[in-house]
Amino acid sequence: MTQTAKLALEDGTVFTGESFGARGEVDGEVCFNTSMTGYQEILTDPSYRGQIVTMTYTEIGNYGINAEDMESGKPHLSGFVVRNRSRQASNFRADGDLDEFLERTGVVGLEGIDTRALVRRTRIHGALRGVLSTVDLDDDSLVAKAKASPGLVGRDLVREVIPEKAFEWNEPLSPWMQPIGEQASVAVGNGSPHVVALDYGMKWNIARHLFDMGCRVTVLPGTATAEQVLAREPDGVFLSNGPGDPEPIAYAHETIRGLLGKLPIFGICLGHQLLSLACGAKTFKLKFGHRGANQPVLNHDTGRVEITTQNHGFAVEAETLPADLEVTHLNLNDNTIEGVRHRKHPAFSVQYHPEASAGPHDSQYLFGKFREMLP
Repeated sequence: MTQTAKLALEDGTVFTGESFGARGEVDGEVCFNTSMTGYQEILTDPSYRGQIVTMTYTEIGNYGINAEDMESGKPHLSGFVVRNRSRQASNFRADGDLDEFLERTGVVGLEGIDTRALVRRTRIHGALRGVLSTVDLDDDSLVAKAKASPGLVGRDLVREVIPEKAFEWNEPLSPWMQPIGEQASVAVGNGSPHVVALDYGMKWNIARHLFDMGCRVTVLPGTATAEQVLAREPDGVFLSNGPGDPEPIAYAHETIRGLLGKLPIFGICLGHQLLSLACGAKTFKLKFGHRGANQPVLNHDTGRVEITTQNHGFAVEAETLPADLEVTHLNLNDNTIEGVRHRKHPAFSVQYHPEASAGPHDSQYLFGKFREMLP
């Protein structure tokens, strides 16, 4: 039995469709993702905390859900919007379907609206706060709730998604992630380089990559201090992706400053922004963000264009970049910074997601670059 659901935006626009997944009411910043596949990885990416995600591709759910492709223990996004939800999951790897997965994990879904109109509005006016509801169907009430919702700016969403305590990671890449012709996982032992991964909302495939290339990986909550990191006696430090505004995460800035110059550092997405902030740069909110598996990035070192997976609503402000940081990668859609490298210390970061889950494999070489910096 279908049930009516509505998505209301703070500018007064209301979209009416049908609900799937869980029932209820959620608020969040409405964003869109242009990936044609990878909806399960998107759903379970902690970086989407506080957001209602709209998929631009029209058919979502057709290959189902499986345990192997999870990027965290559960979805963290507020709501999920699609044009059409496939009623049939056709894939030999599937062990469930999208509707059941969202219902079980408490995610409110909306289908049957004009997602193209929603995306066009977002591109023209910028990201808007919204409320998605199967409970309250009064347009004026929903718009008022959208206007009153907190949004992303100034909030510390990292504390809502980080692990409660430290743990050791011991899961390699899935065979499905291993490019044809490349070597299998490197064995990990007591003599392997030790990486501490500061988890601000880390996608699991990042940890799989680090483990797969022969590193012992200790995951620490993103609130860990420099002293707590150094006490683990690591050979290198990884700064993970995560949700929301990087500027309020002052504890992370302080930790990174305490580690810079003492150990090799590699950051991805939020980790890239936090490294830049720790070095003295500033960040700003993008009009509607970069989210998808088809973003072109220019590598200044090689002159090659990499097609990348991205998910961020903030970026490093080029005009504030300190002299100690040099730009290594540039987004060819809007010329925003996609990568930096420290001129004095062994530290670098990228704004996009080289772990390729889901997405192209063009940038996986960055994990090898980090491995070369370790003993």
